Amino acid sequence: MLSGRRLDLLDPSPLDVEISDIAHGLARVARWNGQTMGDHAFSVAEHSLIVEDIARRLKPDLSADWQMAVLLHDAPEYVIGDMISPFKAVMGGAYKAVESRLQGAIHLRFGLPAEIPQWVKKLAKRADTICAYFEAVELAGFDDVEAGKIFGRPRGFHPNENGVFRMGLSPLPVAQAQERFLARFTEIEVAREAGQKPGRSTG
Repeated sequence: MLSGRRLDLLDPSPLDVEISDIAHGLARVARWNGQTMGDHAFSVAEHSLIVEDIARRLKPDLSADWQMAVLLHDAPEYVIGDMISPFKAVMGGAYKAVESRLQGAIHLRFGLPAEIPQWVKKLAKRADTICAYFEAVELAGFDDVEAGKIFGRPRGFHPNENGVFRMGLSPLPVAQAQERFLARFTEIEVAREAGQKPGRSTG
């Protein structure tokens, strides 16, 4: 890692996880294997910010701890990259095992349970799927019908108040994506230090 840490993928230690490395890596990992419109790749860092924002819209009383968990839902990809879903299915259990161990180490490093509650996972997954739908139609060349078949048309969620069913996604330059990810991480950490307790928000 650029921080100087050495991370063992097979037995990752929370002590070797640094937010600077995560932000740096995620800002440089492209969603959709880079097959998106625009002058810049749509990074996992930017995706993570949007997913966390969607999760808070879906559950406005989401505690700071679980906001952090959602922000970090794809954090292992700073090391292992963002594999497209069909290839993950081919890779099977070995990939999932490495991803799970790394996710647990990341959670512990930032004061979260290694295994977060199931309802938080479900919320993150729902927000992730909603984000993927809008990425597909706004950046990856899908039409509404095709994206709806693959991801499901978002229900109970409307991104804008002006009647336009779009999020207005625009891929950020690497430096901006990295900076915004770190800024949101810091905001959540400040809220956590201000006294919000784990689990205050319930499913």
